[in-house]
Order: sequence, then structure tokens, then C-alpha cells
Amino acid sequence: MSGWLAGRRALVVGAGSGIGRAVLDAFVQEGAAAVVLELDPRKCDAIRQEHPEVRVVVGDATTRAANEAAVAEASEHLGGLDVLVNCVGIFDFYRGLGDLDVAVLDAAFDEMFRTNVKSHLHSVKAALPLLQHGGGSVVLTESTSAYYPGRGGVLYVSSKFAVRGLVTALAHELAPKVRVNGVAPGGTLGTDLRGLRALGLEGQRLADAPGREAELAARVPLDVALSGRDHAWSYVFLASERSRGVTGSVVHSDGGVGVKG
Repeated sequence: MSGWLAGRRALVVGAGSGIGRAVLDAFVQEGAAAVVLELDPRKCDAIRQEHPEVRVVVGDATTRAANEAAVAEASEHLGGLDVLVNCVGIFDFYRGLGDLDVAVLDAAFDEMFRTNVKSHLHSVKAALPLLQHGGGSVVLTESTSAYYPGRGGVLYVSSKFAVRGLVTALAHELAPKVRVNGVAPGGTLGTDLRGLRALGLEGQRLADAPGREAELAARVPLDVALSGRDHAWSYVFLASERSRGVTGSVVHSDGGVGVKG
């Protein structure tokens, strides 16, 4: 099979739905061999049915054990690892500090940063020995929220600023053997991004907001509502040899919000 990622071995963390699933689909299409770490057993079953060639590990990406199990699967069945992608995330549905009851602040903070930040640290830490062996690539999921206000609440925005910091710090630390970059997607159609359990929002999905497609298109100069597949090609580029001179950078797949007047 030929493609941008032919011969590349990838671990995609959080590949069950939304951007993560689109990244997995695009990686397979472009010739990568893949292992997946995903929390939801039903999503894992769906991946197995559609991609029987993909090895699937069920586990919580915020834990050391699950990440190490996924890396061990990559080592055993792929013979190594060239690319790590993390797409794990959770949302706060625009809650400002004034909206957060002090009684739930600690729990909400811990849940947000455990999911959106610590999962990234655990996945990189677990994969690092394999990535360093052959000169690998890491792609972390930032967000337009890490660059512009109003794209999330105080906890979500600050967690995505933290991921932005991880890209910079890790790119510096891990060069020259491992490249580290980010993708900062804008609002996304069809996402299964859910709310914080600590705030009673675990049943809410961002994709279910009424009129979301028109609202997303109206936000940006390109007048487009982007899907996970639209974002996935940025991950493909950063995971490929075509970006071999790129590290510590971010691709903004956000419809051009940065040039909006």
C-alpha cells in the first residue's frame, strides 16, 4: 500500500469518535499500521468491525497502565512505533469562573486537567522509548481555544493552553530524536466531545447543539463547518516525513478565525 504514511507505525489515543476516529481512518487510508487506545468498549467494537487490521486496547488514557499497555501492544504487534497521536478531551460548556460553585471547583479542575493534559503526558511518557529508537513524531491536540477567548469556559481554555505548552516544552526537550507538534482544530461537526462529570454535564455532547453547522460556518472567514476528517489531514502531514523539518509548531485547522476582523 502506498500513501503519505506507508510503513509508519502509529498509536492513536482517543480514536473512538470525532477527530480521533477521523485521524485513525485517515492514517489507515494513508498506509499506516495502527494501534488504538480507547475508553469506550462500544467504540472499540466499532473500530474492530471496520478496521480488523487495527489492534485495539480498551483503557483509560489518563492512567499510566493503559498507556503502557497500548505501547506494549504496538511493540509486540507492530515491532515499534513511529507516530503517537493523542486526541483525548472533555469540555466544560463555556462555564466561567463565576459559574463554578466553589464546592465543585477542585473536582472539576482535576477532571479537566487529568483528561485534557495528564493523558497527553502519560501517552508521551509511555511511548517515548519506542519513539526515540527510530526518530518518531508526536502530534497533540490543542484547540482554537488555546489562542482565542470565548471558545470554551475557564477550565477548558486553560487546559488547552497547557497542551500548547506541552508542545513547546516537549519539542525542545525531545529534539533531535523526536518531533512534537500540535493541531488546533476549530469547532467540529459530529464530535462526541462531552461535558465534565463533576459539573453534571457528562450527558451533554457538543455536537447536539441546535443549529451547530450554521453557527460554526458563521464564526469563520472561510464560511465552512469543518468535520473531523477535515482536521485529520493536518495530523497526517505532521506524522509524515513531509514534515520532517517541523517541530514545536501547530497547524490551525480553524477556518481562518485568526484573520477575522
